[in-house]
Amino acid sequence: MTSGVDLDHDRAICLDAARAAAAVLAEGHGRAQPTRLKAGPLDLVTEFDRRAEAVIVARLRAADPEALVVAEEGGRQGSHAAARVYWVDPLDGTTNFAHGLPLFSVSIGLYEDGAPRAAVVAAPALGWEFAAARGQGATCNGAPLRVSSTPTLHEALLVTGFPYDRRESADNNFRRFEAFAKLSHGVRRLGSAALDLCCVARGWFDGYWERKLKPWDLAAGMLIAAEAGARVTAFAGGPTAPERGEVVATNGLIHDAVLEVLARVP
Repeated sequence: MTSGVDLDHDRAICLDAARAAAAVLAEGHGRAQPTRLKAGPLDLVTEFDRRAEAVIVARLRAADPEALVVAEEGGRQGSHAAARVYWVDPLDGTTNFAHGLPLFSVSIGLYEDGAPRAAVVAAPALGWEFAAARGQGATCNGAPLRVSSTPTLHEALLVTGFPYDRRESADNNFRRFEAFAKLSHGVRRLGSAALDLCCVARGWFDGYWERKLKPWDLAAGMLIAAEAGARVTAFAGGPTAPERGEVVATNGLIHDAVLEVLARVP
């Protein structure tokens, strides 16, 4: 069994790397951002994505050289057979960042043998630093987090996102967005999956759903939400994992109602 000291150490590794990258992003925020396209017309990357990632990878490789680091821009570094894997998104919310909007984050999640161990999501322009270690709860700027107590979907404030291929694919979340907008107090779109999950953990949102995500979008936020008391599943209600690319995270009280809507609205 892993000791609390080991988990504290793992969380500290993630914090150190996330803070270093957050400083890089803070330097670039608010400046005109030259961007280029990646996989499609809506998938942007800036020089700060790459600069922040380089800082993170260097810190993680120095602190945990036997681990595998999987980062959005640079791929896999380390042994593919490693038990410990860091999922890294150096800039979640690149479109927001490129437009000067402060809703962006650094996301680092550590998994060992497929199970989450530690996570950090830092939003430097907002002054938020979310962190968690398995079985030890979640915090924002050191204060404990707990999900909301909103009892019904009709009273809930929800959040979601839309895939990069939404112009071409019929599976674009538009119908689900419309359905939930009619059934709840409202649905928001922040543009950072990591922050969406952390805001559920903080109790600002009562629920979140999204598909077509990458593992680095989900790895940290899923653990932070779960450690704050969220129920975290796949769309069908079973277990999920970062590699699945889909998640439903709620305060638990509205979860079955959210799953019912997802089941009937394609």
